[in-house]
Amino acid sequence: MDTKLTLKLDNNVIERAKSYARQKQTSLSQLIETYLNYLTSSQTENEEVTPLVKSLSGVIQLPKNFDYKKGYKKYIANKYAK
Repeated sequence: MDTKLTLKLDNNVIERAKSYARQKQTSLSQLIETYLNYLTSSQTENEEVTPLVKSLSGVIQLPKNFDYKKGYKKYIANKYAK
């Protein structure tokens, strides 16, 4: 069941949001509903891995004996070396 909701927002925010909704070919109401649903959904739903991240899984092949801590330490040392 849909229920009407009245909000008081800054005019600039409203105009930017309307423009964004037009670009995404959706309504401002749908945009706000989707955002509020995202904010109030359970923590496990928000932590779901996106299809893009799933597609990247396994892209890099590392040796079985690779020490990621040593590699990270070396990276940090090189990054901040003076």
